[in-house]
Amino acid sequence: MIHLTDQEFQELVTFIRQKFGINLGKKRLLIEARLFSVLAEKNISSFTEYFNLLRSNPEELNTMINRLTTNHTFFMREPRHFEFLKDVILPEITENRPDKCLRIWSAGCSTGEEAYTAVMVMKDWFGLCSDWDYRILATDISTRVLEAAQMGIYSAESLQNLPTGWERKYFRKKEDQGYELSDEIKKEVIFRSLNLMERFPFHRPFDLIFCRNVMIYFDQDTKNKLVQKFYHSLKSGGYLLIGHSETIQREIVPFRYIEPSIYQKG
Repeated sequence: MIHLTDQEFQELVTFIRQKFGINLGKKRLLIEARLFSVLAEKNISSFTEYFNLLRSNPEELNTMINRLTTNHTFFMREPRHFEFLKDVILPEITENRPDKCLRIWSAGCSTGEEAYTAVMVMKDWFGLCSDWDYRILATDISTRVLEAAQMGIYSAESLQNLPTGWERKYFRKKEDQGYELSDEIKKEVIFRSLNLMERFPFHRPFDLIFCRNVMIYFDQDTKNKLVQKFYHSLKSGGYLLIGHSETIQREIVPFRYIEPSIYQKG
């Protein structure tokens, strides 16, 4: 097995942090284990040689980030957020939005369960024949998870926290291939590749941003800069939902604290 030298490890950690915001400073064994097969496939004999390939061939960055990132999620993960969407956000917006347009962004969407859960919540709220536009933008840096999200096929374990009746209503059992999400739900989500460290390409602000269990991989300075970008990407009164194990420094960005992991732009 090819091992990282101390210098190679520091070089790769710095490169990944600068490029993607992800801090892998304590993940040396993970980096070696997950990238060893990449080096073997390409007949590369050292990590230094691999770094040179990354710099000269941007497509290799996709392969690297796909191997290094972990994307474990499921439907109705951290259900309080979806209760808050149903009980607070949707009533507020339907009362005060004459254009009937709701803009939501799932940042770091992984394999799509978060975005699709939000669509199902809204489908139940608005009804099947609603004239509201509530499509969701879902982004991630990993092309691998975006491809899986667009397919919309999930294991039984991923569906086990769904409310009663949703599995039958929104999924179709496939022989030996899990459960396929209905086109009715899939068509409401737009998936795009996006690096959160780069300039956001949006021209209109959002009502709600999900960025849950993403910033746990970032150092504090990177988190602060990203939260500032989220703040400026929200409408006045819009909400930011982060993971329950995450916090933001409100002295850095003037979000109003609502409850753990839920913040509002004043």
